[in-house]
Amino acid sequence: MAHDGTPLTQIDTPILTDLLGLTEGALPEVTALFEAGRENLRGMVTEGGKVSGPLMETHQFAAHTLSWLATYHESLVQMHAWAGRLAGEGTLGDMERLLLQIGFGEYLAQISGGIAMSQGEVARLSDLGLTWTPGDAAARLIAFGNSGAARAALVGLMQDNHGRATFGASGLDAELEMIRDQFRRFADEEVVPHAHGWHLRDELIPMEIIEKLADMGVFGLTIPEEFGGFGLSKASMVVVSEELSRGYIGVGSLATRTEIAAELILCGGTQAQKEEWLPKLASAEILPTAVFTEPNTGSDLGSLRTRAVKAGDDWVVTGNKTWITHATRTQVMTLLARTDPNTTDYRGLSMFLAEKTPGTDAVPFPTPGMTGGEIEVLGYRGMKEYELAFDGFAVKGANLLGGVEGQGFKQLMQTFESARIQTAARAIGVAQNALELAMQYAIDRKQFGKSLIAFPRVSGKLAMMAVEVMIARQLTYFSAWQKDNDKRCDLEAGMAKLLGARVAWAAADNALQIHGGNGFALEYQISRVLCDARILNIFEGAAEIQAQVIARRLLD
Repeated sequence: MAHDGTPLTQIDTPILTDLLGLTEGALPEVTALFEAGRENLRGMVTEGGKVSGPLMETHQFAAHTLSWLATYHESLVQMHAWAGRLAGEGTLGDMERLLLQIGFGEYLAQISGGIAMSQGEVARLSDLGLTWTPGDAAARLIAFGNSGAARAALVGLMQDNHGRATFGASGLDAELEMIRDQFRRFADEEVVPHAHGWHLRDELIPMEIIEKLADMGVFGLTIPEEFGGFGLSKASMVVVSEELSRGYIGVGSLATRTEIAAELILCGGTQAQKEEWLPKLASAEILPTAVFTEPNTGSDLGSLRTRAVKAGDDWVVTGNKTWITHATRTQVMTLLARTDPNTTDYRGLSMFLAEKTPGTDAVPFPTPGMTGGEIEVLGYRGMKEYELAFDGFAVKGANLLGGVEGQGFKQLMQTFESARIQTAARAIGVAQNALELAMQYAIDRKQFGKSLIAFPRVSGKLAMMAVEVMIARQLTYFSAWQKDNDKRCDLEAGMAKLLGARVAWAAADNALQIHGGNGFALEYQISRVLCDARILNIFEGAAEIQAQVIARRLLD
């Protein structure tokens, strides 16, 4: 029997009755699964009363299963909360109901049968020693939530609303929606017509675009007013990043380095450093780049080998860095280096605000003591990637962040919440772009006498794209809300980034599939979006590292 007593075999309506009652009824079961899984994992990896690093590696698959289960649990909690808010405002329409219903039906089914961590890797409850017989509410949602009729109904409504920034009400306030509209118009007018050409020609985003974004306040969005910024919320940053990335991920990522640099200075800088650097960052008078990663270290930042040695009151840096984004045009590097040669881990690392001269095409790195070369990449091309070498590179003593040695790793960790929230927002924008390109192509392209969108396998892909974009969106908005309310949100930000990156890749891949052979042609925009989407599972914490971090945090 269903939640309201209706036999499961007699339900054929696209939208289930008492939908919010069903989602509310299913959530406690997922919560109980998550809590049981966490305790089971704790038993696997605890030794001597403490979580063991070696045991976490031995049981890595179980640990990552818990991370994905926790991410799905939080996603469903936030989707239910979103729908509840809309219902309270009287704005929960059929589109929103279908997004909620399909999302719950699909994610509950995946929890029961297996969550895709990547292609070929499935997280199953049995990895955590769990079994689950869904109760009435969950069983009804699994059986009928993500039905063909529901997907068809959703895509029909999406066609009626094509051209909107999102499919379904976002649940944000009027001010944030106004910001969204402003940056959506900018993306459509200034970015979309040129993005594919920039990508194909492997060009830097024109300075004219950067100057226009600076005039709109993008680089000072979350910097406090006392330092020349607008002092807006992280939620506003999410909306701006989402819309600009919908136009082109390179443009949506321009402010990422400023966000990281500003956060480093706000959290760890001296008052003099704040007064010196933040106004210049906010106005885009200077552009920063993040210089952390080294060859052969990847995510293991604690083992960095680039060293900074005292030379009087100043410092001299020697070493190599890689995967440095937007390195040529920038005037300052947030540079992580080892100042204590007697250490081999995160202790002894310090952060510098290392000044440099912007380069040109002819001389990309004119600053003495610094050389570099471009890394050719598949996508994410608008700012370019570089390898850098430092040999006697000078940094002013006053530019040691915070004025104290050995705080670099701690200072960097303080930025990860904002960086991962922002990356999740970029992923949503990329996924939304893929969805809109696929939908327009499916409407325009005729096969066998009708539009592709009339075929269930095509419309079903579009429906699931819209559903997962909304799920990732609500999880990201929640993490931003936590940050804005001074709540610890490293867990939520990590989950948002983990899910958002998978959603972006799935959306881009399915969108290219809808394009068929044309999607494989460089002239079609979806070929670029696929390349751009792929990096999201790697930077700001690879998916596997992210899952490990989430699991460890869940056991704290």
